[in-house]
Amino acid sequence: MATIVEPETTKPAAAGPRHSVPQAVERPAAAPGGRRRIVFAVLGLALLGLIGLGAKKWWFARSHVSTDNAQVDGHIIPILPKVGGFVAEVRVQENQNVKAGDTLVVLDDRDFRARLAQTEADLAALLATVSSRTRVGQAEAAVAQAQANAIKAHADLERLEPLAQQDIVSKQQLDAVRAAAVAADAQLASAQAALVGADARVAAARAARDQAALQLSYTRLLAPTSGVVSKKTVEVGQLVQPGQPLMSVVPLDDVWVVANLKETQTADVTSGDPVDFTVDAYPGRHFAGRVESLSPATGAKFSLLPPDNATGNFTKVVQRVPVRIRLDRPNEAAHPLRPGMSVNVTITTK
Repeated sequence: MATIVEPETTKPAAAGPRHSVPQAVERPAAAPGGRRRIVFAVLGLALLGLIGLGAKKWWFARSHVSTDNAQVDGHIIPILPKVGGFVAEVRVQENQNVKAGDTLVVLDDRDFRARLAQTEADLAALLATVSSRTRVGQAEAAVAQAQANAIKAHADLERLEPLAQQDIVSKQQLDAVRAAAVAADAQLASAQAALVGADARVAAARAARDQAALQLSYTRLLAPTSGVVSKKTVEVGQLVQPGQPLMSVVPLDDVWVVANLKETQTADVTSGDPVDFTVDAYPGRHFAGRVESLSPATGAKFSLLPPDNATGNFTKVVQRVPVRIRLDRPNEAAHPLRPGMSVNVTITTK
C-alpha cells in the first residue's frame, strides 16, 4: 500500500518591530549582619521588658505583702441542750435564716412542769411558817410572844429590886423574878433562831423553785444570735443528752479574714495597715479591709502535735503567722463572704 507524504510549508513571520523578552533580575541577598541586628533588637526589647517587670515587682514588694494562704473566718455557734429529754418539735430547716431569740428546738417538758409544781407546793408550805406580806407566820408570832414575855419579866424585875432592898419582898421572890427574866430572854433567843432557820428553809425552797423553773425554760432552745442554721442533726422524737450538738448557727454579718503570712513577711505588718483582697468565689471582685491584729504565736504552736526541735531531727521550715483582717464594710448580701472561702490578700505596709 503506497503512502503519500505532503511537503511541509513554513509561514513567514509577520513584519513588525521586535520585542525583547524580559529576563529575571537577580536581587542581591540580604546581608547576614542585618538579620543579626533584628534578632538582637528583639532580644533586647524582651530583656528590657523582663527587667522592667522585675523592677516593678521589686518596687511593689518593698511596700506590699501578698499571700494566697488566707481564708474567710467567722463565728460558728453550736446549739447544745442544757437538759436531756425527747425532742417534741424542730422548728427550723437546714440553711434557714433565723433571728436572735427564735425557737429552734422544743423538748418534752412534762417532767419539768411536774417538778416545778412540786417545788412551788413546798415553797408555799414553808411560807406558812414565816411572815409574808399578807399574814404573820408561826415563827414570827413565836418571836413576838417571846419578846413580850421578856419585856414583862424585865419590868417585874425592875419593880421588885427596890422593894427587895427595903425588905418589902422576900429574896426568894426576887430570885424567882430574876429567873423568869433570864428564861424569857432565852425563849426570845430561841424564837429568833427558829425564825432565822425558817427563813433559810424558805430561801432554799425558793431557790429550788427557781431552779425548777430554769430547767423548764431550758426545754426551749433559742437562737443566740441572728444567722443561718447549718449542720442540723436533730429530728423529732430523738432522745438528746445535755451538751449534745444539735445544729450550728453561723452569723454572716460578723466575718473576718485570716491570712497566714510567712514569718519573713511580718516585719513591717502592723495593725491598721490597709488590705485589698479577692475571693476565689467572686473573680474580679475586690474587697477592702484593715489589719486588726497579729497572732502572738505561729500556727504550728497551736497544732495538735507541736514540732519539737530538740529531738535531733531538725529541718528548718518557714513558719506562718496568722494575721486577722477586719472588713471595712459590712458583709454584702450580693457577694456574701462565708467562713472557709479562699482569699488572695495584699497588705500595704508602707
